[in-house]
Amino acid sequence: MTEGSTRDSRRELADIDITKPNIARVYDYFVGGKDNFAADREFAHRAMELAPKAPLASQNNRAFLRRVVRFLVGEAGITQLLDIGSGLPTAGNVSEVAHEINPAVHVVYADNDPVVYMHSKALLSNPVNADIINADIRDPAEILTDPTVRRLIDFDRPVGLLLLAVLHHTTDHEDPEGIAARLRDAMPSGSYIAISSLRLPGPELPELRATTIEAEELLATGLGSGRWRESEQIQAWFGDWEMIPPGLVSLQEWRPATQDKIEHDEVYHSFFGGVARKK
Repeated sequence: MTEGSTRDSRRELADIDITKPNIARVYDYFVGGKDNFAADREFAHRAMELAPKAPLASQNNRAFLRRVVRFLVGEAGITQLLDIGSGLPTAGNVSEVAHEINPAVHVVYADNDPVVYMHSKALLSNPVNADIINADIRDPAEILTDPTVRRLIDFDRPVGLLLLAVLHHTTDHEDPEGIAARLRDAMPSGSYIAISSLRLPGPELPELRATTIEAEELLATGLGSGRWRESEQIQAWFGDWEMIPPGLVSLQEWRPATQDKIEHDEVYHSFFGGVARKK
């Protein structure tokens, strides 16, 4: 970063209200990061009073991300990744995992949080093949036409589109299915989409389903958004793309790295993900 951009970054960071919890920073706290403040930790502890395993959900999502990137780069041969709603760049982020396999992979992060943007800019050591834009998933056209995206992503070749733990922060009114469709439509044949989302437990678990209502209220008052949705709603976000086995499943069930026994607890039932390929 140049001296001028560093000064601009400091001014932007100085304008950020650290007295209010922030989605990215709470998530960072849950996965063991250090880029969080007292308000974020206080909210995290309130969330854990309602859902004691909330940190495990975030950790499972991070592990899912790593497995997905290894699959896309190592098995599917994808050489360009677009990570929307990327969050803070804690250890084991997309670039790190992808570049361990293929240093030539291009990665673009997109996030609407200025803290995420500034931290990511500061930590990206190789802007030749990795960069971030400050943009919102609710405006897919802004992301797809951004000069940085166009510089690093060639939409004539397959793209790995990552929408991890982001669509559940959109409301029904904001049309997450339409957002996903517009992003899918911009991807060429041979592309992949990976999605993870908070998922309503099945009707056979009425007490757990009821808990999600309380959790939604907590997220709405503390962080502004957060929705648990039925499996069918999440599945619709993949459109008609071909699901990669094992399909849309609990995050822990998606191509697990070990054969350790998976506990069928509230986290297992409440966070699902999957990967699909465009024919």
